[in-house]
Amino acid sequence: MIHPAVFLDRDGVLVEEVKYLSDVSQVRLIPGAAEAVRRLNAAGRLVVVVTNQSGVARGYFPESRVGEVHAHLSAVIKSHAGAVIDHFDYSPFHPTEGVGEYRKETDCRKPKPGMIVRSAALLGVDLASSWMVGDRRTDLEAGAAAGCRTILVRTGYGAGCGVSAPDEGLKLAAVVPSVVEAVAVILNG
Repeated sequence: MIHPAVFLDRDGVLVEEVKYLSDVSQVRLIPGAAEAVRRLNAAGRLVVVVTNQSGVARGYFPESRVGEVHAHLSAVIKSHAGAVIDHFDYSPFHPTEGVGEYRKETDCRKPKPGMIVRSAALLGVDLASSWMVGDRRTDLEAGAAAGCRTILVRTGYGAGCGVSAPDEGLKLAAVVPSVVEAVAVILNG
């Protein structure tokens, strides 16, 4: 079965930007984020979080912390709105700042589309009918390279991102204040 999905960056899109978020105590939802995820669930869209986590590569926190944060985020979103994140994927690597096995070039670190493509294959996602929502140009580049339409949110790093819509190269459909408005664009066609 082929499904449409919405791929969301984590930091600055679903949760407030915290440089190298590494503990569940740092998780603060962007206002309206849980309800936005619930609206996507109700519309039959898979919700997939794809996030670069170079704090692991840099040795700031162990890789296990990423899973703890994702489990906590999933529980918080469910408790706020009954919403479900269908899948989390992350890249713990960095090509130049990594330590040990984490210092490497990989196709799963945005702006490359590997996380999106891998998640789509796992979940049976139709990338052409899917969206990538992010707060950085690298999010948009990854989404466009995977074949998704993209939306930039002005939360997180998006407040200072100089991208504007439309942008055919980035398949950018809209620039909006937050994930709440991004979901409205997606669901309203």
